Amino acid sequence: MAFFVRGAEIVPCPCCGRELRVIGSRLRKSIKPSGDIIVLNIRRLRCTHCSKIHHELPDFIVPYKRYDADSIETVVSNDSVQAIAADDCTLYRWRNWFQVMANYLLGCLISLSIRNFQVPVDILSVAPQSALQRIGHFVGDAPGWLGRIVRPITNLNLWLHTRSAFLSGNA
Repeated sequence: MAFFVRGAEIVPCPCCGRELRVIGSRLRKSIKPSGDIIVLNIRRLRCTHCSKIHHELPDFIVPYKRYDADSIETVVSNDSVQAIAADDCTLYRWRNWFQVMANYLLGCLISLSIRNFQVPVDILSVAPQSALQRIGHFVGDAPGWLGRIVRPITNLNLWLHTRSAFLSGNA
């Protein structure tokens, strides 16, 4: 059984800001913390100006990740990791991915805040904190914080593709 994903809002092309047209769909699997796999029918969109193709992802999907955002968020936050149906190697890769990406994600959030004239004053005046705590100034620390990071960064075409698990060895 597949779930159909269709956004209610009109999102412009993240690359050039022009209109996106639906050109089809594709199946995308997502693994829940319990290990259950859900199948999503994701719309494929093409920009009418630059012709780039984009996929319409729901908020609980992290681009280029097989597990849902709740699973990754739980592991990165060091919450009850035993509740995640993933092997230790996967958990290690998620922690490492976040550690590598945290400063970039924080920089994107700061840039978006400056762009929208919403820079929190306390972000510049607090003692050194972990990357997760600094990110919390922008998106909060309530469940769903990873989804609140992913959406604006992805919609502005700032999301970085990270290397595949098969290529994550010594480079």
